[in-house]
Amino acid sequence: MNKYYDIDIKTIIEPFQIRSVEPIKFTTPQQRRDALAEAGYNPFLLRAEHVLIDLLTDSGTGAMSSRQWAAMIASDESYAGSDSFYRFENAVKDITGFKHIIPTHQGRAAEHILFSSTVTEGMVIPSNTHFDTTRANIEVCKGEARDLVIAEGRQPQTIHPFKGNVDLDKLRETIESVGPENIPFVMATVTNNSGGGQPVSMANIKAVSELAHSYGLPFILDACRFAENSWFIKLREEGYADKTPIEIARELFSYADGCTMSAKKDGMANIGGFLALNDDTLAQQCRNLLILTEGFPTYGGLAGYDLEAIAVGLYEALDEDYLRYRIRSVAYLGEKISSAGIPIVQPTGGHALYIDARAMLPHIPDDQYPAWSLTNALYLLGGVRGVEIGSVMFGMQPDGTEKPAPMDLVRLAFPRRVYTQSHVDYLAEVLLALYERRDTLPGYRIVEQAPVLRHFTIRMAPVE
Repeated sequence: MNKYYDIDIKTIIEPFQIRSVEPIKFTTPQQRRDALAEAGYNPFLLRAEHVLIDLLTDSGTGAMSSRQWAAMIASDESYAGSDSFYRFENAVKDITGFKHIIPTHQGRAAEHILFSSTVTEGMVIPSNTHFDTTRANIEVCKGEARDLVIAEGRQPQTIHPFKGNVDLDKLRETIESVGPENIPFVMATVTNNSGGGQPVSMANIKAVSELAHSYGLPFILDACRFAENSWFIKLREEGYADKTPIEIARELFSYADGCTMSAKKDGMANIGGFLALNDDTLAQQCRNLLILTEGFPTYGGLAGYDLEAIAVGLYEALDEDYLRYRIRSVAYLGEKISSAGIPIVQPTGGHALYIDARAMLPHIPDDQYPAWSLTNALYLLGGVRGVEIGSVMFGMQPDGTEKPAPMDLVRLAFPRRVYTQSHVDYLAEVLLALYERRDTLPGYRIVEQAPVLRHFTIRMAPVE
């Protein structure tokens, strides 16, 4: 009798009810053409009201829960020593186990404080793949952000369960050639955003930790998507199927000496982040800089209600029903479009789908930025905003020269708890229609750019 009711339901169902809605605006093709031209053909510069489905980023764009809003109403806005800070601190310590918790207004502030306190000219910081703000903050300190992801991590079509893993041989070679005294710490990003949202295995995290510590080097995690990484470990790594995401997360953090965190991702909040450390002396140095740039150590640039939202959100990000729905939603889109021939990073990642623009648009040379072209075409055709993760974002070298990025990708990052399956089906329709006319897409040239993090403000023009 029990077996009769045990069926495998295929339909994705959002594990929440919707009680408040926000309208989105439909635009005509001509309105989108005008808006994109006015924005200098840079989706970052579009007005949000002109975007139908916004997949520019999953950072701070999610929907908060009723429990988060309730906690925010009960916040303590005292300048120093607020109860909201201590609730925030207890949540972070409970999950990460780190000794010193330093709140910041977002993840890049945590990066800036950490690197400004540790990185001097000529130092090398190895990681699997540094993302844009991490790399920029290191380079501003005249250090080198060195990417050491495994070979499979730069092969979009290759199937590997943990394409975010650090290449241990390359890490050892780097430490030996550079010298441990010229490396302030070793890093790893979980999940590996620049490489397709790909996870890092627990075995790799443990091995990186042991290798770093054998040379006397601290190990720091960029942990903004730690919950998604923990879910992939549960699904894909032997020995973790029966463990809960929070148990896996606690083990993950136990191998590290600290982390930077954007709570706008797996903190489920619209703003906020933190730097967490075990080293007493370094933590004091970082707090001193925090006071100068962010605020008092018990608020760090955040309101009490922001601290409350993060304290609740960190646990909600580890909920199994939520993680199952989130990861499955991205995989669902990946299956629909890859089956039609659209080349994507395989297997699909956690927070986003990544389209291999270099493979999809072979007629556009690297110096005309195929991923930028595809991103703009997606907006023009369907009102969908994505982001280029390629040679515009990573092609400019510290000395000002250009070098094609290892991969030229379009990232479609899903805001947390915002869009439903019908939005995903619409997105698939637009992508499939775009694929049919891919040969007509133009390349782009740079008109105006900033010397650092140029993709945020760059202005482009189509190549006629």
